[in-house]
Amino acid sequence: MTGSAPAVRAVGGWRGAPRRIAGLWRRSLQFRTVLLTIGLSSLAILVIGLYITFTVASNLFQNQLDRVLTSSNAATYAAQTILGSTDASDRVSLQGVMEQAMRSVQAASGSSAIGLFRDTDEDPSIVAPQDRLSPQLAGVITPELREMVQQNPDTQFWQSVALPRVPAALETGTDPGVVVGSDLQVPGAGRYLLYIGYNFADAEATLAFMQATGLIGAIALILLLSAIILLVVRWVIEPVRTVAATSRRLAAGDLGVRMPAKGEDELATLSASFNGMADSLQARIRELAELSVMQQRFVSDVSHELRTPLTTIRLAGDVLHGQREEFDSTTARTVELLHTQTERFEALLGDLLEISRYDAGSVELATEPTNLVHLAGDAVESLHELAREHGSELRLVAPGGHLDAEVDPRRIRRIVRNLVGNAIEHGEGRPIVVAVDSNESAVGLSVRDYGMGMTEEERMRVFDRFWRADPSRSRTIGGTGLGLAISLEDAAAHGGTLDVWSKPGRGTVFRLVVPRTRGRAAIEPPLPLEPDDPDATGPNPAPPDVVRPGDTGAFGVEAAPTSWRPADHRAADHRAAEPGHEEVRDA
Repeated sequence: MTGSAPAVRAVGGWRGAPRRIAGLWRRSLQFRTVLLTIGLSSLAILVIGLYITFTVASNLFQNQLDRVLTSSNAATYAAQTILGSTDASDRVSLQGVMEQAMRSVQAASGSSAIGLFRDTDEDPSIVAPQDRLSPQLAGVITPELREMVQQNPDTQFWQSVALPRVPAALETGTDPGVVVGSDLQVPGAGRYLLYIGYNFADAEATLAFMQATGLIGAIALILLLSAIILLVVRWVIEPVRTVAATSRRLAAGDLGVRMPAKGEDELATLSASFNGMADSLQARIRELAELSVMQQRFVSDVSHELRTPLTTIRLAGDVLHGQREEFDSTTARTVELLHTQTERFEALLGDLLEISRYDAGSVELATEPTNLVHLAGDAVESLHELAREHGSELRLVAPGGHLDAEVDPRRIRRIVRNLVGNAIEHGEGRPIVVAVDSNESAVGLSVRDYGMGMTEEERMRVFDRFWRADPSRSRTIGGTGLGLAISLEDAAAHGGTLDVWSKPGRGTVFRLVVPRTRGRAAIEPPLPLEPDDPDATGPNPAPPDVVRPGDTGAFGVEAAPTSWRPADHRAADHRAAEPGHEEVRDA
């Protein structure tokens, strides 16, 4: 069995050759150019070679034919002269004269392949010489040629034939040739049909030699052209490769890279144009970078500078807010608005400071082993009253999310609150499902609402800073417009991802996936991004559920459903009432 391994590898290599060639064709401009040029050049050489071969063969055959027709005509004339000058009247004498005539035919034509037959239309004669046939013409003269010669006196006819080689015992096979037919008048015996065979083996050998020479010359020419084309194409493609390499370095951030510009040809013009473009891009990028730094510094400085007066305002507002019961209704309402807007302003400053830290690259994670079910339960519970005010039910589903992950709990909690708050904002009073699950490499959390949903264009911009899908719609929760942008940065800081699925009229799903161990990649998300019910307008009614690890309630480890779809909650709710299970706490 081991001896067949190389053969198997060879077969596998040959089978993979077309795929490798196709890949090389797609990737390499040099390969395509060389292959196309060599292919077209070879095709042109083949067409020209075939034309030359056909022309030479045709001319060579025609020259040979003209020669043998002239030779046959001279041989026939010589034989007819001998026969016409005899006065022999008996068969023996005529036979001798006929032999002399045949010798003259052989001498004049240079061929020993001779056939002589008395015309079948002649009357029988006792003095008529005997027919004769050379072995080379045995079975060669066709009835068609006999008929043409017999029906057209004093006219030569020829036919291409395959002449057997003589002697057959020493050499087998046939040679190309022609048979020329004419007629002779024999005094006292009537009309005879004369056939002379001519061998074209020499002409065929000459043509074969010319074809072999032409083939060798064509192959040599193709190889020479291939070498020249390869060198020329490599010389032309090299600057293009330089452009590609320079472009990659420029795209990677090496703004100082430039192409060498030599000469005054098109390639030099391309290099100069590319360098000019690179200079312009470098200047523009530096300008934008400086503006970005100034913007980040401005946001950071303003945020820090506003902290002190905002703290003073907040303290004063808290004092007034604590005494609002002593004010009249108008003043009390004003104090309430002042307190609310101060909190919102403080949240906005906090978000701006957080964004500025991410922009400056100064964010550090305080990771610790954290269970996302605990964390999600706290977040859901803290937002329960807000959800109730908007008519939404919060449901937490944790089929397998009880594995700890090394995360910064403060930032993950902020992500969950942002996602759930966003779902409450846009959920249109329908239930909201928060799912937590885990596998060997990652922990995932998703927030599913059944609200208005988003278009594809809106979905692509949902993480932009201060972006709103509907600017005319007022915020009912009081967000800053930076929550999703900060959540995306928080997820990336953990080496995780934050993705979104949404369809107009079918709701939205945000999915957070973070690796369980810091520094390792999440191989496979524990939760799907697209929900199991993408066309649902809302789940079946069920009470809200909050589950913590260690609970044996509706969604404890033992009673966890196998899917986070809302319909699965009902089975869990029935199990919650069984003996040995604690009551599920409302969010």
